[in-house]
Amino acid sequence: MYYGNVKACDIANGPGVRVSLFVSGCRHHCKGCFNRETWAFDYGSEFTDAVREQILTYLQPAYVQGFSLLGGEPFEPENQRELVGLLREIKAQFPKKDVWCYTGYLYDVDLQEGGRVYGKDTKEMLSYIDVLVDGPFVEAEKDLSLIFRGSRNQRVIELKTGKYLYT
Repeated sequence: MYYGNVKACDIANGPGVRVSLFVSGCRHHCKGCFNRETWAFDYGSEFTDAVREQILTYLQPAYVQGFSLLGGEPFEPENQRELVGLLREIKAQFPKKDVWCYTGYLYDVDLQEGGRVYGKDTKEMLSYIDVLVDGPFVEAEKDLSLIFRGSRNQRVIELKTGKYLYT
């Protein structure tokens, strides 16, 4: 798996101060995407054990509220294989920090058994995510006043309760 960026101090992609990983590879190709370069699966740098350790180090300070996973597309099958292990490790070491994930796939359609990208790692990966922002970016529905999403069609879902946040 490749990634485009790791941010040690991100305040835009979830509440509080966060560590964010922008993975590479996305098949959605949303018109108006803010991160087009990450569409290529080989964009950026290879995700290595050293990068994983750096993320875990960035998460250590008490002021860091959580981890955000973006793209590209985290739920592309090629990315799930690597990310499930990273999320497992984050939750084991930092159980009180929340995990947010942004995906262009729909939680109740594509990420459920039988869904377009549902695979052997999907269910476990979802079990480590506290809040999922789902749905493709739709330029015609772009709204800069929205909290933690770019277009009105996207949902911010608290996975443990099923509640929609920031509606």
